Amino acid sequence: MIDFLFDYATLRLIWWLLLGILLIGFAVTDGFDLGVGALLPFVAKTDAERRVAINTIGPVWEGNQVWLILGGGAIFAAWPALYALSFSGFYLAMFIVLLALILRPVAIKYRSKMPDPNWRTRWDWALFVSGAVPALIFGVAVGNTLRGAPFHFTDELRPIYEGNFFGLLNPAALYCGAVSVAMLLMHGAAWLVLKAEGAVAERAKSIGANAAIVTAALFAGGGILVKLGVLGGYRVTTPIVWTAPSNPLHKVVVADAGAWFQNFQAHPVLWLVPLLGVLCPVLASRWFRSGSEGRTLLISKLGIAMIIATVGVAMFPILLPSSSNPSHSLTVFDASSSRATLRNMLLATALLLPVVLAYTAWVYRVLWGKVSEDSVKKAGSAAY
Repeated sequence: MIDFLFDYATLRLIWWLLLGILLIGFAVTDGFDLGVGALLPFVAKTDAERRVAINTIGPVWEGNQVWLILGGGAIFAAWPALYALSFSGFYLAMFIVLLALILRPVAIKYRSKMPDPNWRTRWDWALFVSGAVPALIFGVAVGNTLRGAPFHFTDELRPIYEGNFFGLLNPAALYCGAVSVAMLLMHGAAWLVLKAEGAVAERAKSIGANAAIVTAALFAGGGILVKLGVLGGYRVTTPIVWTAPSNPLHKVVVADAGAWFQNFQAHPVLWLVPLLGVLCPVLASRWFRSGSEGRTLLISKLGIAMIIATVGVAMFPILLPSSSNPSHSLTVFDASSSRATLRNMLLATALLLPVVLAYTAWVYRVLWGKVSEDSVKKAGSAAY
């Protein structure tokens, strides 16, 4: 069993799965933080209501953001070529995301430093930006990943990126950005319904129910765009050697408008993944209206997981396709680190990831309970 786990092909598959798990972990945890920030001007009308919304995420946002760091670290160590291309080619977009994420703690801390309403309103809009902008850009990044990025490698394996920031803002990618925004608005509303009391929770119910329907409709529409070839499609045409050293130049990949459906067609059971990606938001919309708080958050998490998993399943084994030279696309079998690196990282992950999960569960247990206007008023400066 140990020898099987440490086989190079198996290690590559395990780290592909772990990358997906880490990205989903970030989306279902920090995703509701982003959603709450983006919803702040719409669910909270008074300063007390805004304090209620902010205090639902104030104690947990920092721990949730660890998943993004873990995901970036996993890409850096397990898929170095993917890290080099995505973090350099999408550099300005990543920089804007980081600025927005840095703005969040600054806004949370500084808004309470002065009682002046104008001061607090400015920081509240900063919180809105810190939630809405990353939600949009993450979706845009997924859209450009599906369509392919304009890059190629030299004979020395030096990556050359030929695109620019504004090229990322194409209609197809912006459509994916809209899916991401709607999805995280649904998730943020589900969190507010569970954690907040009073008018904030009531407004979140209405907004969340509508956002869930929009999420389902946009995600289903994305499938149509994939079928039409608007969101790209690539397939590997040469035999795959899973145990070969990483070199993205030793294969042939072709652009094919229907390629993102080939895994589902080859293994029909996989259709359950996008099907749940549509059904879960529909159920969430229904449960928003029925007042099923815990179930709404759980089904929202599952819906997000299935939407992200759909992209991974559709693209497998491709990680990042090249639109300018498809055969230089990065794949699971030719873009990974060495076998020894993947093995040692897997051992470290097996030891440390359970600690992260246990600590996260303990924090949520300690901080459980609803936030009300009375509670934040009584807490005074101890609350945000």
